[in-house]
Amino acid sequence: MTSPAGGSGPDLVLARRARLARLVTAGQRAGYALLAVAIAAFAVGAATEFTSTVTVVVTAALAGATAVLAPSIVLGYAVQAAEREDAARRR
Repeated sequence: MTSPAGGSGPDLVLARRARLARLVTAGQRAGYALLAVAIAAFAVGAATEFTSTVTVVVTAALAGATAVLAPSIVLGYAVQAAEREDAARRR
């Protein structure tokens, strides 16, 4: 990750984008994992009985998935768009 202007230092924008891409990946993994927990807990509740514990787990997992996954998806698209724009400028 060197500067495109021929400088010898690292390009801070590319470094920040790479760091954000790693954060996006982690957020998406966590969000989808929380969604899987919510689905599994709902399936257990549907197969047995919807206790208050199952309801709390499903609700908390869905809330956590929403809070983590939505921003991660939007930021993931932003990183991809920035990379496409950089590639188009290099042509």
